[in-house]
Amino acid sequence: MTQRALDPFGEQPDPGPPSPLPVPPSGLSTSEVAERVARGEVNDVPVRSSRSVTEIVRANVLTRFNLIIGVLWVIMLSVAPIQDSLFGFVILANTGIGIVQEWRAKRTLDSLAVIGEAKPTVRREGTSAEVSVSEIVLGDLIELGPGDKVVVDGTVAEADSLEIDESLLTGEADPVTKRPGDPVMSGSFVVAGTGSFTATKVGREAYAAQLAEEASRFTLVRSELRSGISTILKYVTWMMVPTAIGLIISQLVVKDNDFKESVARTVGGIVPMIPEGLVLLTSVAFAIGVVRLGRKQCLVQELPAIEGLARVDTVCLDKTGTLTEGGMDVTEVRPLNGADQDYVNRVLGALGASDPRPNASLRAVIDACPDGQGWAVREALPFSSARKYSGAAFTEGDGEASAWLLGAPDVLLPDGDPALADLGHLDEQGLRVLLLARLRGELDAPDAAAGAVPTALVVLEQRLRPDAGDTLAYFADQDVAAKVISGDNAVSVGAVARKLDMPGAEHPVDARRLPADPDDMASAIERNAVFGRVAPQQKRDMVQALRTRGHTVAMTGDGVNDVLALKDADIGVSMGSGSEATRAVAQIVLLDNSFATLPSVVAEGRRVIGNITRVATLFLTKTVYSVLLAILVVCFQVEYPFLPRHLTLLSTLTIGVPAFFLALAPNKERARPHFVRRVMRYAVPSGVVAGAATFVTYLLARHHYAGTGALDAETSTATLTLFLVSMWVLAIIARPYTWWRVALVTAMGLGFLIVLAVPWLQDFFALKLVGSVMPWAAVGIAAVAAALLELAWRLIGRRFPT
Repeated sequence: MTQRALDPFGEQPDPGPPSPLPVPPSGLSTSEVAERVARGEVNDVPVRSSRSVTEIVRANVLTRFNLIIGVLWVIMLSVAPIQDSLFGFVILANTGIGIVQEWRAKRTLDSLAVIGEAKPTVRREGTSAEVSVSEIVLGDLIELGPGDKVVVDGTVAEADSLEIDESLLTGEADPVTKRPGDPVMSGSFVVAGTGSFTATKVGREAYAAQLAEEASRFTLVRSELRSGISTILKYVTWMMVPTAIGLIISQLVVKDNDFKESVARTVGGIVPMIPEGLVLLTSVAFAIGVVRLGRKQCLVQELPAIEGLARVDTVCLDKTGTLTEGGMDVTEVRPLNGADQDYVNRVLGALGASDPRPNASLRAVIDACPDGQGWAVREALPFSSARKYSGAAFTEGDGEASAWLLGAPDVLLPDGDPALADLGHLDEQGLRVLLLARLRGELDAPDAAAGAVPTALVVLEQRLRPDAGDTLAYFADQDVAAKVISGDNAVSVGAVARKLDMPGAEHPVDARRLPADPDDMASAIERNAVFGRVAPQQKRDMVQALRTRGHTVAMTGDGVNDVLALKDADIGVSMGSGSEATRAVAQIVLLDNSFATLPSVVAEGRRVIGNITRVATLFLTKTVYSVLLAILVVCFQVEYPFLPRHLTLLSTLTIGVPAFFLALAPNKERARPHFVRRVMRYAVPSGVVAGAATFVTYLLARHHYAGTGALDAETSTATLTLFLVSMWVLAIIARPYTWWRVALVTAMGLGFLIVLAVPWLQDFFALKLVGSVMPWAAVGIAAVAAALLELAWRLIGRRFPT
């Protein structure tokens, strides 16, 4: 038996006592609702999709590196010209851009969340109407049907074969049958039957809301990209602190220079160690991804899902609602054992009329057999994904009693039954087939199907989504394995998959014959692609089995039978028309119900991952050469070669502006793991080459120049070398070249030439090349460094092929 899970506070979740005020079947009156609203007894639930503007501002402003740069900025404003304080204005601009972009993403998420929001049906003054979750008040009478999510805690008021799945809250695998007076907990969902319950706890007092307050809050951090950047920043801090202390002692204590200039050069050595724009660009890339996907009616309920789907190597698809559209058409009703066609149609019509919340199959039956009047329903058995059938007992128009089941033929009948003879031929055409069988025993008996008499086959045609084939082909081309796991007959599912040219569709597997051992099950799933007759719990087991093999798994679905698998997958994707429960647990909701939107999400994730990897290499190259230069300055006991203005100029032209364009550019590179390792693999040798080349140039210049203005000439020459080497790093990272990338690199080079050519810019940035020997020597050293960079990158590429 599965042990019930404890809640986060170490106690069993308490749904609370029944409401002290009995609610009549008609629900609350308008005046009673108004009184509760006035008392604040409203379902004020935490918003899942986004954080507040205050939180966005705080996250972008109050950072460790902003604090360091802010202190250094204040120091520079007091001791140096304004051009040496430009780095502070750049940080202000970066922070502003980050806030604006995240605010745009928040607006997009909030507007889409309203579209995709669950709308529970509330009965007030005898009238049922859909209301927003936040409009529910204490004591409201809320109606339930299959697929509905229990949105607040309460007590069951009415129940008709009501079965509720509480596994997401308690860990209990089996659905719980609920009767009037039983408690229900928010976060559970209906798998079968209908009913209503009275709200006894609303808002943050409800059990699931307590979990959602933290677990479902908007976040940017649960991803390899974000955690990798945090790791990098931790390493940078460790390197920066001792190096900065050594630089301060060297410049302010050991060297006997002008105090203000020493302070300026010390700050100039510390500031470039900080990869201040890296976190900003990552946030902006995610935020713009949300806005882009929002335009395609794709609601990203957790931002890392954009990155996560790009890393997926296995996609598990539910057939109904994903590969096929939700609607179906009855193409044939085939009587068996001499049954009368008109009588069969009346039985089917009565079965349709007996279910207040018919599923897609039963709606098709209702459309084909609308004559269901005149038969009184004595008892009803709602459809359950676990049972694979529904049923009802009637008193017919002439007073005769009868009971019927409608469901999967291979579940209702034993193997070898003559009624199954034609089933294989129909399944091979991709048709869904239901069996109508007359009961001999009681409807609610555990073995109700035993001895049932086959009366008719109902043949339904499923409508393929026009975009499903192209989407499956995209995943196959991207080496993402697609697995169809469906509750339908395996042969029928395989036929549908074959129509979409899905690899492996010719060998469908009946999931009832899968091994129970997780490892053996994982092997069987890896070998095959199409699975039928999969029970809801089995879908969850299949997802877990794949994950234990190291696969990153996405699960798509729209029905209540997909909820458990969606919750356990790395990425859950729900259709907008899906049940409330599936939309609640999915990280991504396709509001337009278009399976073809998934490649866009994958592409957006790959753009973010690939581009951030590129720009992270740029930023960390700067950090590495800044740390190396500071160490060399301390060891050689010389002045730091740069003022803050020089490195602000270099950072803007070789990192800041290019990184912004590169971070937002299209990128179809496949996502690869080990972000930190791949970035550092290139950034460390690039930074070492750039720092060493620059310091060699600086030492040569110190020997070449003498007299007044020598330090300025040495700084200008070193700046030229560092700019050229940094430009070469940029040129390597910008590959493969397109017209706009060539234009970007060229524009940055022209920008530096303009600074060297325009007199007032020369004065502003304190850059003036003196003579011709050292400038050409600087170019020559940069050329050697560029050759070393090319050699290093090629050796790394061969040693660690992508």
